[in-house]
Amino acid sequence: MTPHPTNVTGTPAEALLKVRDLRITFGNSAEVISGVDLAVTPGETLAIVGESGSGKSVTSLAVMGLLGAKGVRIEGAAEFDGQRLNLAHPDSLTGLRGDRMAMIFQEPMTSLNPAFRIGDQIAEAVRCHRDVTEAEARARALDIMRKVGISAPERRMRQYPHELSGGMRQRVMIAMALVNEPALLIADEPTTALDVTIQAQILDLISQLQRDRGMAVVFITHDLGVVAQVAHRVAVMYAGRIAETGTVEQVFNDPQHPYTIGLLGSIPSLTGPRTRLATVPGSVPSPAEMPKGCRFSTRCPFAQPKCAEQPRLRELAAGHRAACHYAPLELSFGTAA
Repeated sequence: MTPHPTNVTGTPAEALLKVRDLRITFGNSAEVISGVDLAVTPGETLAIVGESGSGKSVTSLAVMGLLGAKGVRIEGAAEFDGQRLNLAHPDSLTGLRGDRMAMIFQEPMTSLNPAFRIGDQIAEAVRCHRDVTEAEARARALDIMRKVGISAPERRMRQYPHELSGGMRQRVMIAMALVNEPALLIADEPTTALDVTIQAQILDLISQLQRDRGMAVVFITHDLGVVAQVAHRVAVMYAGRIAETGTVEQVFNDPQHPYTIGLLGSIPSLTGPRTRLATVPGSVPSPAEMPKGCRFSTRCPFAQPKCAEQPRLRELAAGHRAACHYAPLELSFGTAA
């Protein structure tokens, strides 16, 4: 996969979406998202990876204005195609959401309305953002269903969600997200519930549509194999913060945060002797139990007293940054005190 141009700070040149210092708090709890920066360019795929509870989905929902305002405090700056977004007021994104910014959710059965036919739901997405007749909207729905590989689309348009397979429902969700030709697509674990064959088809489909349309894609997953297949750059999240970010090659070949190393070490190998998989001990702390300083310190095998101070996300090479006091690891961990 061809890398995309970045400037010396690692931020993509001419980014379509830029998020700076995103902070999210629910009620009176501690921050669940703390100081997250993200950027993605047209035609690029940024993967956000981390285990459950790391903040991936919450970040994407905030960007789409889907968290709701009641009991949620959202701070930070965001721009989409040069337009300033007010993430603290979700209604400000209504005109963009479903049009130039679209999202695919993890479980289509909870996203599709079971009481409406497939064709009506996709056509409604068109009519919400385009001044077209009902017939024109249905024609667009039929066309996008063909493009995403839905078999017998005329018949599928008359069916209800429960009449389709999981893979077919996910294609419907992709069709609904793409029918208005968005510039940005956020895909939140879109293949988690699918078998490997259907997963491969969905990933190929998203990549092909991206190449055809020049979309920017934010791909949220916990599957590093998927990241290696689809992404140009990757941001590793842990407990609401970015632990490491860089190109896929940088992060996979030269990981510089202990959490990233742990994730990569847990991937089974298809070659060599059979051995017990490495694991990262413990689990992501709840917002009420966040340790001071480095949030990974309670699970890190290299933790030192200095880890009680929050490490900043430092640049180690062009476009490659890690939030660890002792990075680069091969120079520091042997002598850390």
